[in-house]
This record gives sequence, C-alpha cells and structure tokens, in this order.
Amino acid sequence: MGTILEPERPHHTGSGDTVPSTMRTDTPADASEHARTARKGGAPPPDLELLVHGVGGTTPEEMLGDPRTSPVTGDETAAVYRRADDIDAEQRPPEDREGPDRDGPIREAYVWCNLTSGNSSRALWLLLLPFMVANLAHWMRPPADRRERTVRTYGLLVRLVALTLSVLLIAGACEVALDLVAWQCAGSADCAGGKSWLGFLSPENHGWWSQPGRRLALAAVLPGALTGLLWYLSNRTWSAYEASPPLERPVDESAPEAGNRPALCLPGFWYGRRIVARLRAAHTAAGFLTIAAGLTLPTTTYDREPGGSGLQDTAGWALLTLLCAGAVTVVAVVCYRGRSESKVDGELDRITITALPGAALAVLALSVLYAGWSRPGWVSTHQLPGNEAFCAIAIGEGALIVTMAVCALVLHRAAPGRTPLYGLAGPAVAVLACGLGAVLAGGVAQRFADWLDGGGTPGEGPGIAPPVLLTWLATAIPALLLVLVVLLVIFTVRVWRVRNRLLPTIMDGYPGERPDAVRTRRIAATIARAGLTDSAPWIVGPVAFLTLLFGALCVTAAWVTDEVPGRAADGAPGAVDAAAQTAQALGSWLMGLAFLMLVTFARRAYRSPSARRTIGILWDVGTFWPRAAHPFAPPCYAERAVPDLTWRMETWTREHGGRLVISGHSQGSVLAAAAVWQVDHRTRGQVALLTYGSPLERLYGRWFPAYFGPTQLLSLHGEVRCWRNLWRYTDPIGGPIKLPDGSGPEVDCDALKDPLAYGRTTEHPLPAPILGHGDYQADPAFDRERAGLLARLPEQTPPPAAEEAAGQMSSGRSSG
Repeated sequence: MGTILEPERPHHTGSGDTVPSTMRTDTPADASEHARTARKGGAPPPDLELLVHGVGGTTPEEMLGDPRTSPVTGDETAAVYRRADDIDAEQRPPEDREGPDRDGPIREAYVWCNLTSGNSSRALWLLLLPFMVANLAHWMRPPADRRERTVRTYGLLVRLVALTLSVLLIAGACEVALDLVAWQCAGSADCAGGKSWLGFLSPENHGWWSQPGRRLALAAVLPGALTGLLWYLSNRTWSAYEASPPLERPVDESAPEAGNRPALCLPGFWYGRRIVARLRAAHTAAGFLTIAAGLTLPTTTYDREPGGSGLQDTAGWALLTLLCAGAVTVVAVVCYRGRSESKVDGELDRITITALPGAALAVLALSVLYAGWSRPGWVSTHQLPGNEAFCAIAIGEGALIVTMAVCALVLHRAAPGRTPLYGLAGPAVAVLACGLGAVLAGGVAQRFADWLDGGGTPGEGPGIAPPVLLTWLATAIPALLLVLVVLLVIFTVRVWRVRNRLLPTIMDGYPGERPDAVRTRRIAATIARAGLTDSAPWIVGPVAFLTLLFGALCVTAAWVTDEVPGRAADGAPGAVDAAAQTAQALGSWLMGLAFLMLVTFARRAYRSPSARRTIGILWDVGTFWPRAAHPFAPPCYAERAVPDLTWRMETWTREHGGRLVISGHSQGSVLAAAAVWQVDHRTRGQVALLTYGSPLERLYGRWFPAYFGPTQLLSLHGEVRCWRNLWRYTDPIGGPIKLPDGSGPEVDCDALKDPLAYGRTTEHPLPAPILGHGDYQADPAFDRERAGLLARLPEQTPPPAAEEAAGQMSSGRSSG
C-alpha cells in the first residue's frame, strides 16, 4: 500500500537535463540585488503570468508551449516551472528574452496534478469515496448570517454522521471476518470441509482454534488491520500533502468589516492539523471499539446463559462497561471542537491523540483475551447478533441527517439565495455518503456470503447469510436504478428539446456562413448537454430523498419481519412474491457488482486520461476541501497548493516588485481565487486574476454558498485589483460569475465563440473543433484580456534595497 503515497516524478524537460539540480538557490537578497543591478536607470520591473492548470493534469511543456522547461521552485509533488530560456528573465531586459512571449510577461506554470493523480494504485483512494462525500456535506451548508450556534450544530452533526460511516465500514469488515467466515462457515462442517484454509478452525478437528470465541479472536485481525491501515494513511497523507503551513498573519480586527470577510481569507483556513489529528484519534478508537464490541457481545450472551461461569460473566460486564465508556469518550471528542480558522493553529491535543486510540486498542486486546477464554460447550449456530447493530447504525444516521436538514433549512430561511435544494444540498449529500457506505459494506458481505455458500442466494435456505438488513438494502437497489433510468430519459428528452430550440439561433454567431445542418446540430447539442450541469440538483435531490425513504423502509421491514424479502413475501399474492424474489436476487448481485465496478473503473480512470477527466471533475471538487468532518477522506490537495501559490506570489512581488497575473483554468481558477484571498493587501494590489472555464459561480457558488456565494465573490471582486473571466456556452463546467451588484460585466467577458469558425476559412482551412471546456488559450481573446489586465495594474517601481527585501522575507518565513 506504500505505493499509494508516492507521487510520480513529473517530466520536467525535453532536453534530457537533470532538472532537480537546476532548482534556484539564490537568496532573496542576492536575487533582488541582481535584478536591481540589471535594471539600470530605474527601468520598471518585469511582469509575470502564473498559470494554474485544471482537472486531469498536464505537463509544464504543454502549459508553457516549449519542450524545454525547468523547475524554479518546488518538488516532485508540485512545482513551479519556466521555459529554460526564461530562468534568469528578471535579470534581462524584455528585448533580450527569447520566445513568443518576448514582449509579454514572463510565464510560469504551477503543476499540481501529482497531488491528485499518479500511479494507478492511487485509485484505491476511491474506496474512501463515502468518507469524501461525507466531508463535502460539511462545506455545503447555507451561509451563516449571524447564526453561529446553528452553524456549529450543523458542523457537529456532520462530524457525527462521518463517525457513523467509519463504524459502518469497520462493522462491514467485522461482518465478513467474524460472522461469515469465523462464525458461520468455520462453524459448519459442510462449509469448512470444502475450504482447506479453514480446516484448522473447524469443530470437526477439535483443535485449539475450534472454539467459537477463539475463532472470533483470530478473525478480528482483519478488521483490526483495516483500522490501523486507515489511521496510517490518514497520518501519512497529512504529512505528504497537507502539512504546508501558510503565511501566518493575525486577523486585523480593527479593519472595516473584518468580521464579515470571507472565511477563505482567514489565515488558518488551509491548515487543519489540530482538528484532523483529533478526529483521526476518535475514528481510530471507534474502529477498535467496534471490533471489541463484535467480540464481546456474542461472548457475554453465551456467558449469561444458565450454567455459565460467574467469573466469565463478571469479566464480560466489566468489558461492556469499558466499551460504553469508550464510546461516550469518542463521541465527546468528536463533539468538543471544530475547525480553528482565525489563526494558524499548530498545537496538538497530544493526550487525546495518543491516549484515546491507545486505550481503545487496550480494550480490544482485553476483548480478544476474553473471547479466547476456554468455553468447551460453546457451539456457533445461525448468525452473530449483527442485524440489530446494523439497524442501530442506520437509525442513527437517519436521525442525524434529519436534524442536519432542520439546521440547513433554518440557515437557508435566514439568508435565502441560489443554494440548490433550498439549502438541503448538505443533508442530501450526507444521505448519498451513507448510501455509498452501505453499498461498500453490504456489497462485500453479499459477495462473500455468495462465494462461501457456493452460489446460493444469501438468506435463502440454511446456508451462509449476511444480516437481514443488508439483504433488504440490496433489494432497494433495483428500485433506485429504475429511478435513475427514468431521470436519464427525462434529461435526454430535455437535451433534445433544448437542442431543437437552439438550432435557429446558431447561425446568428456566424453571419455570412453557409448553413450546414450536421454542423449546426452538433454545436446546438453540445450547448444543450453543457446545460445539464445546472440540472444536477434534480438528480441529487430525488436520489437522496428516495435513498433515505428506502433506507427507512428497509430498516422497518428488517426489524419487524427478521426475514429476508423473499421469505417475508411468502403468502403474499403471486406478483408480489415474484417481485420480492427477483429484487432480492438482482439486488444481491448488483450490490456486489457495484463494489467491483468501483474498483475496476477506478484503476481504469487513473490509467486513461479521458476517463480521468470524466471523474476528475467531481474528484477534484471533493478533495479540494480540507478534512473537516472525516479524517479518513482522501487528502486535501488545496492545503498544499494554496500555500504554494500564496508563497510564490508574495515572494516574487517582494523580490522583483513587478505586476503579476495569476491565470487559472477550471479547478485551477478556484485555487487561484483561494490564493488571492490569502495574500496580503500589498501583494493583492499588484495582482490581477484571470479565470477561464471557471466553476467558481456555476458549481462552487451554488453548492458551497457559505464560501463561494455571491457575497464572497463580490468581496473578491472588490479586494483584487482587477479580474476577468472567460467562458463559453459549450463549456459544461465553466460559466459567468454573475456578481449580484450588477458589476458582473466588469468581470465576465462576452461568451467566447465556439467553434472559432463555422466552416473552412483562411485562418481555419480545416474544420475548427468544438473546444468546450478546453484550449481557452487558443482563443485570441485570451491574450487580449491578459494584456488588458496588465494595463490596468499600476506601474511598479524597482524593488526595495536588498537589505529591506531580505528583512521582509525573513519576517515572512518566521511568521509562516
């Protein structure tokens, strides 16, 4: 698994040079002195364009349009590159620079793709998808509008939902290892007899491991190892991806409207070390306690039967007391503290993060010893008492999500806006996270039961079977798929109708061209499909509601009948009985197939660039946000990328005193905006923002209104010196910014023409492609807008004396 954590080294240069040795080592004072000496006569300092790519990744050679590039600063994971001929561009006048940008700004490329992609084994991160989705729910709350108590309650509820997901995953592993393998199969002569790897556990052999408690104790190694692996990955990825301290500055409380500034301006927003460490300790302890409960509950049940040992019964009650105390402590740790964003909080609650998982591991060790205590008369029959546990987890998740929805409605009512689903996007996404968790846990259990049972339908007959609730949940999957098919048909018809409505308008953008029906239909269809992005709430909302409804019905049916759907429908009319049997069999296969497809498609996605772009959009959105609710979610690349960009902008402007345009495409525009929010006021006065194909308003502004809503984007427009946004109607991701005060046209340019030419022209002798979300820099408007931004920035003077620059940089480093 270590390969998951090692990013691939990017291809730096096309000339075969050994690029790590070309990293610049000049001190800020030396570089400032060199630049000042080179610009004799007080010539203005150079300009810089800092390019930030979007989803799917790219190479510095493609971004800079030159096969020879060299890193300026950074490492194998993320770095800033330049053309090899521009390494010392600040020390030369513009007329001495080479290349197509000789009269324009110096160009740098920030390459961060290795933070989210790399070798194909990193696709295993997709198995943490439920955790990532639950973490997203934290950031989807409506704006606060001075309701801090409700905001804190909402965040607390999301953290508790995330905790139940960890318990659900470990409980699923316990179901496979403890119940299906150690209890049911190893306890059955028919099942264990055909599997040599289980022979030493079979009661027929009368060996030391044949007692049920000892089989359970041995099987606990698997979920225990899984819990330890999750802890290791969370701790290791924090060190590798999120441990970059930002430039620390105290919040100026005396500044006008300091209390109303966007959260992304706060110095500690991109450094959540303390909360992640606390949550990691709590979730790890919860995993160990879940395994301990899986060992202790069936053992104490046997010890309480007539004729049992009084000493063993007393030990069991003591262990149950420890388990309850541990569970209360874990919940208290999760509830106690949220994120600290007003400052860079580098402290750690060392007692909590060390003692809590250590104490839980000690309780697990005691449970192993207790279960391994000799009980010669104990025989494993039927199933472990796991159905009640899974029902309790599902009921707890449902109650927490309903309470979340109440908080979200209160917040939305206080500050209504363009938030999707009337402010219920966060609870809806939390429902989907719980559904994904059930599919992962239940899918593995269903397929294992099917494999151990020799192909029989789990739950039918006396063979190996998972808990009844998992079978009921699997039965609901065909109904959900049917709903998705209906929605797909509806949206297909909608695209067809929108395309037909657009057909008469396409030629308005190409006056004088000869109409081509095929070309016109293709352009109109691309625009219609791009508009489906705005209809995402109509998919998320119904699916989440039906998932919650079906989940409640499944829990009720499993609790009341204690039978699988096929058995519960016995005696019902023939059509109902047949439907129940079909849904049960089909759902069992679909639940297992969903797990296998997730793994298979994940590996393909990281080997195929086209597939990576398909899921990369949602994946990069999910991993953009810090791990505020679930510490086992995939790492947040922005906690490395945003400080990288902030440091680069501030150090370059201090060192050279020039104007800077930060250009961000797609997800790179979100990183650029977040970095601009983090720089100080002096640097912001020298920086212009150019975004293209940007989801800032279309996606982030709607789904994350508390952080990228209209008020926050308007604040960014007011704080940055100048900002322009390029977009196309054919782009399914990017769109206009649409500021609420009517100043949107100051930011948004007119929609770019796509394709650039309708038919064959002198400039385009071959048919021009429909670019959609890509190749914005190929449009002539890109260079015009960049030049316009530089013209709007004030002319700068040469940088201060070397001693002053060195002092400023030293102060910046010590504060960071």
